[in-house]
Amino acid sequence: MMLHIDLKKQLFGPLGKIDLKINLDIQEGSFTTLTGKSGSGKTTLLRSLAGLEKASGTIVYNNETWQDSNTFLSPQNRRIGFVFQDYALFENMSIEKNLLFVNNEPKLAQKLLEITELYEMRHRLPTTLSGGQKQRVSLCRAMMLRPKLLLMDEPFSALDLDMRQALQSEVLTLHKEFKTTTIMVSHDPSEIYKLSDRVLVLDHGKIINDGTSKEVFLKTKGSAKFSLEGEIIDILKADILHIAIIAIGQQIVEVVLNSTEASELKIGDKVLTSTKAFSPNITKIS
Repeated sequence: MMLHIDLKKQLFGPLGKIDLKINLDIQEGSFTTLTGKSGSGKTTLLRSLAGLEKASGTIVYNNETWQDSNTFLSPQNRRIGFVFQDYALFENMSIEKNLLFVNNEPKLAQKLLEITELYEMRHRLPTTLSGGQKQRVSLCRAMMLRPKLLLMDEPFSALDLDMRQALQSEVLTLHKEFKTTTIMVSHDPSEIYKLSDRVLVLDHGKIINDGTSKEVFLKTKGSAKFSLEGEIIDILKADILHIAIIAIGQQIVEVVLNSTEASELKIGDKVLTSTKAFSPNITKIS
């Protein structure tokens, strides 16, 4: 039982035209994350799966054809839940009514609101909620159709760290509770690692890496204890030492360079920072 995707579409990326070409199978009940540079086709793929955009090719879910040369099911006929970045809630409806508008099933709405700790707020309007609370409502509403497929486009990017981590846990709970096949777009390595069974890295419309989060993100070599990818944003000279200032995700770290490294590295280089014990090593990414 799986989702089969074979799609093609011409896109206009930051550097001009690119051809989105995706051919893959996704196991039912799995949690797959799409990641990669902006403009690589992640959101277009998500919207094509939802039926919000048209691409040529085939989409088949558990022997039900959603799209081929003769068929194109509308989004409402695909039983898909879609969680947007901007929440897309009805501002004049209470939290509870936002859910019941999608599917008039009060017991399911209550269960979802209890899981996400929103039940006591069910009569409040979206305008009175925080960003994290709105995103929880958006997630609950997406689950009201008991979707075959849950699609999420960077659903936590606008949230602070504590709220992001709390909501990630709730997403994982709902994913397991409803046994939903989930596909998410994200750029956050820790988020991807925490949630995903499988990670697909897209670049210029093609899948360039496909594996578990460990296989994609843990790039240690030999006896290295950790290895993190980053970018040199400055190189400072302090007495006889050179120090590289490296941006790794949302963190800034300092690494002392030896004379050879200092002569070979420059600002803007992509590097791997690794350590075998307490002495970090830095390697330029070709």
